[in-house]
Amino acid sequence: MNSANQLKNKRKQRRAMHVRRLIRERSNLPRLSVHRSCKHISVQIVDDVKGHTLAAATTTSNASQAELKGKTKSDCAKFIGQEIARKAQEAGVNQVVLDRGFSHYQGRVKALAEAAREAGLKL
Repeated sequence: MNSANQLKNKRKQRRAMHVRRLIRERSNLPRLSVHRSCKHISVQIVDDVKGHTLAAATTTSNASQAELKGKTKSDCAKFIGQEIARKAQEAGVNQVVLDRGFSHYQGRVKALAEAAREAGLKL
């Protein structure tokens, strides 16, 4: 059982590194890095050239807990997408590249990306 989990984690890491390598090779734009767990989703905008995080939003923050009370995970992802778009515009970032990590572009990741686009962030 343990070796099956190790194999699964290695595949996840390989998929995530593949996505990041393509992003770094093809674009100099900041990266919109998405991390999805079973219950929560977090996102940050990272400038790889300087090595700084420009903006971040997560469902575990105290500021968003009241807004997210009683919502589904997809609705929470939409809220976080709108929140990161607002914070990015405050930081002066208008265009980013989506780094979905090991996650597929479906479900919560897709909802987050579409909500960020609707709020004015170019992906």
